[in-house]
Amino acid sequence: MRNLNPTVAGAILAAVGVALGAFGAHALRERLDPAALANFETGARYQMYAALALLALGGRPGQRRAPGLLLSGAVIFSGTLYVLSLTGERWLGAVTPVGGALLIAGFVVAALDARGR
Repeated sequence: MRNLNPTVAGAILAAVGVALGAFGAHALRERLDPAALANFETGARYQMYAALALLALGGRPGQRRAPGLLLSGAVIFSGTLYVLSLTGERWLGAVTPVGGALLIAGFVVAALDARGR
């Protein structure tokens, strides 16, 4: 992710997050059980957190490592929750924490890089 533009990635991630959040709230409310819908909504919420962080980091040129971690974390964390919610494939629950760990690492690295200036 050497050429990752955090602003572009954040804007796309936010747009997709809003679209998926709306899809979950409107199209899936009657189709998913409450637990599956809650998982889907958690995915959309954390995707938006990552998107906002990427947008914020876009204006900070010294942030080279955190954007890739945040984007990877959002895709894995939110993506597995979306697929788990829609398919019921429970094994994906074992992969979701990997995305969460990448998100946490992205936020920690962003803080460390900002402090180092």
